[in-house]
Amino acid sequence: MSARPVVIAGYGMAGARLADEIRRRDPAGERVRLTVVGAEPHPAYNRVLLSSVVAGGLSAEMVRLHDEGWAARTSVDLRLDTAVTAIDRRNRCVETKSGPVPYDALVLATGAAPWLPPVEGLEPGPDVVAFRTLDDCARILDAARPGAPVAVLGGGLLGLEAARGLAGRGANVTVVHPRRHVMERQLDAGAGRVLARRLAELGVTFRFEATAARYLPGDGLKLDDGTLVPADLVVVAAGVRPETALAEAAGLAVDRGVLVDDLLRTNDGRIHALGDCARHANAPAGLVQPAWEQASVLADLLTGADTAARYRGTTAVTRLKARDVDLTAVGETHVTSEDAGADVLTFDDPSGGRYGKLVIRGNRVTGAILLGLPDAAATVTQFHDRGIPLPDDRLAVLLGRALPAGTPAAASPADLPASALICRCNAVTKGRLVDAWRGGATDVAALARVTRATTGCGGCRDTVGAVADWLAAQ
Repeated sequence: MSARPVVIAGYGMAGARLADEIRRRDPAGERVRLTVVGAEPHPAYNRVLLSSVVAGGLSAEMVRLHDEGWAARTSVDLRLDTAVTAIDRRNRCVETKSGPVPYDALVLATGAAPWLPPVEGLEPGPDVVAFRTLDDCARILDAARPGAPVAVLGGGLLGLEAARGLAGRGANVTVVHPRRHVMERQLDAGAGRVLARRLAELGVTFRFEATAARYLPGDGLKLDDGTLVPADLVVVAAGVRPETALAEAAGLAVDRGVLVDDLLRTNDGRIHALGDCARHANAPAGLVQPAWEQASVLADLLTGADTAARYRGTTAVTRLKARDVDLTAVGETHVTSEDAGADVLTFDDPSGGRYGKLVIRGNRVTGAILLGLPDAAATVTQFHDRGIPLPDDRLAVLLGRALPAGTPAAASPADLPASALICRCNAVTKGRLVDAWRGGATDVAALARVTRATTGCGGCRDTVGAVADWLAAQ
């Protein structure tokens, strides 16, 4: 039986992960003849970690997901710097600059594009850069000189990561945000206030409830109240829009994303979608973990490894990747004490840069915000993920002083039990890291290659390093 031709349109994080998952199940390419078409000229890279590149913590090479030899080693027909321009559903092929590529199954992994606010004079160029790609990082770093004024449009997750990274490099950064507090999608007002205060202590200035009315090249942004924010560089982080043009032109169902069911199918049974371009009823937008989970399900289905696999949804977990700031938000975060069905505990310490919130239903954590409370973040995430009933002293949980039942007190992450989840993005436990180490992966980079730990949001990098140090000392 000949291998089934599968085409992945898009070689970002979702497309690259799907290709990896397919080859994990079909390493010799006996079941799937895989073609990956990517518009960028680079091998795939971890977009989530681009803020660390801007901050100087990681190099461009360190965020690569694949090396130059990956495609040849894995029998993948990889076509870089090549966009899919059209889908021919009748003849089951996609059009590219090098000609048509036939498929039996097509996967759309086209991601999302940055949204540029309708501001007079604001056009992409050397001094106006969207923060989305590796090339964007290079342009930002070329333009952001120490001491120079920089404006960041948008106080969401990405905008704050960019602002902190640029401030750490010595730029004078002002964040312009139209809402009353930062990260309003993930944080309540109290957490947003404390986070802004902490970032202000690190050199970031904020203009809240303000929008840009006009961009004056060489001067900066004129706001709707008439004031001017000086800026040699404007970094646009005002949100993204799913890339759905291909799907729409092909007559696929689209509504703020390509609509998919639990099999990640569109309304054409031979075309699937995943990641930022897709819209599933229970997938939070803009996070990497849904794409990882979708890739696993879709690889099972496309290779026949598990035809019962289904994607049911993902619980939102947000982590801010900014130096000297530790923030985790999980589940329902906007519930207040007025909700009769929930208990809400809060801890507010603005001067200390700390804020904690637990949302509890049926004595289980259904939502949390942990800012400046790293021990609590690790503990609460375990309670949330495992659905474990809380102990009587809930305040101890909020402050990170109580562990789930069966978990011994740990002096370091390396002392956790083998079942402890270290990398949530890739479902890597401490036991999996230990097994990989014993198999020859004896440093963090090798552990990442074998287990994929640290290759998602990057939030577990320190913990994986601690486990590696502990193993090295054995």
